[in-house]
Amino acid sequence: MNKTISLKNDKGKKSNSIFNGVLYELKKNWRLYLLVLIPLAYLIVFKYLPMYGVQIAFRDYTPARTFSTSPFVGLKHFNRFFTAPAFWSIIRNTISISLYSFLMFPLPIVLALMLNYMPSQKFKKTVQMVSYAPHFISTVVMVGMILQFLDSRNGLINLILSVFGADPINFMALPGWFDHIYVWSGVWQGIGYSSIIYIAALSGVSPELHEAAIVDGASILKRMWHIDIPGILPTITILLIMQSGKILSVGYEKIYLMQNNLNTSVSEVISTYVYKQGINSNVPQYSYATAIGLFISVINVCILVTVNFITKKLSGSSLW
Repeated sequence: MNKTISLKNDKGKKSNSIFNGVLYELKKNWRLYLLVLIPLAYLIVFKYLPMYGVQIAFRDYTPARTFSTSPFVGLKHFNRFFTAPAFWSIIRNTISISLYSFLMFPLPIVLALMLNYMPSQKFKKTVQMVSYAPHFISTVVMVGMILQFLDSRNGLINLILSVFGADPINFMALPGWFDHIYVWSGVWQGIGYSSIIYIAALSGVSPELHEAAIVDGASILKRMWHIDIPGILPTITILLIMQSGKILSVGYEKIYLMQNNLNTSVSEVISTYVYKQGINSNVPQYSYATAIGLFISVINVCILVTVNFITKKLSGSSLW
């Protein structure tokens, strides 16, 4: 009996000491915790609380009813999407554009390596400024520029082609050009900004390794391959995993603005389909759009977990 009481007292003392330690830590670093509280509140309000609405994917929801009072229909909306006539073409277009964009992943790394070895700091800063600037152009302005440059009559590209005697090409009307225009305009807009994190990672590579390699007569390419890339490999791995988790989430804004009746066969992706069916229709189908979004989210999570597991086994770096 006395032993039991003493054990309870010891547990009580330990819990009190832990509680006092937490209070002391909060009082000591309350400013830091206050800074953390702001993004934490953002995540809770805008990311976690809206998850309550996911249930409308399994209900026939209308704004006149609440989530809980809408009739439960199970997997009805998922089956509707899987049996839709456009299902396979939408999936094919989404995967095609996503994988094409995914193949451009190494380009910011190449740019960062090139900038890292530029001897002229002035020229390096100029290249950085020129490559970063397109990132701050809005999507609407970017698409407007694309349409102007590729105009079949007065577009800059067709004017250049006419100088060489080539016939004008209506790029936006030819489905075969859509993926290339979308991906490479995205590369031009984002390559400079995406390279920032790699430039920061390269600054952490030990200069002593480069000095030793120079003494041994290693070329710049060998130094890149044997020193720089292994040094930033954990950063590359983490960003690759995060990129793989968005492989089916092609943003609708740019694609929707670039769409027309002639290229819809290759430009209709899941996000634009959800927008048209769920919001931009005469009778908004909220449950149907939510079901499609939930399906894509589940697939993205599965891909993310798989890639994270593979990279952890191969390189030892992972998100968790």
